[in-house]
Amino acid sequence: MTKKMEYFPIVILARGGSKGIPNKNIKKFCGIPLLSWSIQVAQNVSQSTDVWVSSDDEKILKLAIKYGAKTIKRPKKLATDKATSVSGYQHALEEIQKHNKKVDAIIALQPTSPIRTSNDITCAIKKFKDKNYDSLFSASDFSDSFLWKKNSNGKLIGVNHNYKIRKRRQEISSQFLENGSFYIFKPKILKKNSIFGGKIGYFLMPFWKSFEIDEIEDWEFCSSIMKTYLLNNKNKKSNEY
Repeated sequence: MTKKMEYFPIVILARGGSKGIPNKNIKKFCGIPLLSWSIQVAQNVSQSTDVWVSSDDEKILKLAIKYGAKTIKRPKKLATDKATSVSGYQHALEEIQKHNKKVDAIIALQPTSPIRTSNDITCAIKKFKDKNYDSLFSASDFSDSFLWKKNSNGKLIGVNHNYKIRKRRQEISSQFLENGSFYIFKPKILKKNSIFGGKIGYFLMPFWKSFEIDEIEDWEFCSSIMKTYLLNNKNKKSNEY
C-alpha cells in the first residue's frame, strides 16, 4: 500500500507599507532582499514542497517569483496595520486549497526573522510529526531571565519570579520565549481563528536566532549576527540557509 504523501506548504506573509523601515521586505539585507533569505531557507527544507509568498504589494510578489516562490495576491483589507496574521494565513490556506491541495499543516515563516537555517525548520517538522502536535512555535530558552512589571499601584513586581526568594539557576524550571521565527499549525487550528491550539509543542533554537527586524536599529544588529554566525561560518553546510 502506497504511503500517503503529506503536504506541508511554507507560507510567508510579506505585506507592503512598512512604516518603521520603508520597503523593509525588499530592502537589501546582507547583500540580498530581506524577504529572499526566508525564501531561500524555505526552498532547502527537506520535508516541504512548495513555498508561497502572500502579499498585497506587486514589487514583493515579483521579487518572490524571481527567487522561485509561488505567490498569493492578498486583498488590501488583509494587509493593513490592524489586520491579523491569522487572517492572512486563512486567506493563504483558501488560495492553496484552490489548487486541489490537501494541506496537512502550514509552516509559517516570518520574513523579518532571517537568522535561521533550513535545518531548524526541517527538524521542527520532524518533531511536529513525531509528537503528533497540532501546533508548534519556535522558541529560545528563557530560564535565566527575570521579568518585572508595574502593578495597578505602580509598584514593581516579579512576573515569572518571586524577588523575595531568588532561586539558584539550577532550581529554576524551564521557561521558553516564543521568538517569532516560524510556526507550524494544522488547518483545523487555523479555522478556530488562531495558530495555537490542540496539542502545542515548541522547537528550541539558540538565543542568537531569536532576534528580528522591526526598527532601523535592529537592521545593523541582525546583520552583524547573520555575518558572524552564519555567513562567515566556514564549517556550515552549503544548504544551511
